[in-house]
Amino acid sequence: MAKGGAGDKIGAWAFLIGVVLAVILGALGNISSLVTTILVAIGLIVGLLNVKGQETMPFLLAGVSLVIVSSLGSDVLGSVNIIANILSALNAIFVPATVIVAIKTVFSIARN
Repeated sequence: MAKGGAGDKIGAWAFLIGVVLAVILGALGNISSLVTTILVAIGLIVGLLNVKGQETMPFLLAGVSLVIVSSLGSDVLGSVNIIANILSALNAIFVPATVIVAIKTVFSIARN
């Protein structure tokens, strides 16, 4: 992730805190709508502040892979509630972050 200014530090901390929260809260049980809203907000912050330049394509590839595999794999992992909850919480972060980074990339391509 990009390092440098204050926005980059906020984005980096948001990413780290979001992933840790998603794993811990997902392991504890079902995620409430309030927690999901917080994780989505963290994902928006990550997408807006943390992914720039050369990191865009690797982030999009990893983010899309994670979202697809965890969403479609929920049938297989449905019997293991802890893993399914963690992946659901991670999706709450990565879906908005991936959408924001993809939109930024499209605008960047269109601008050039």
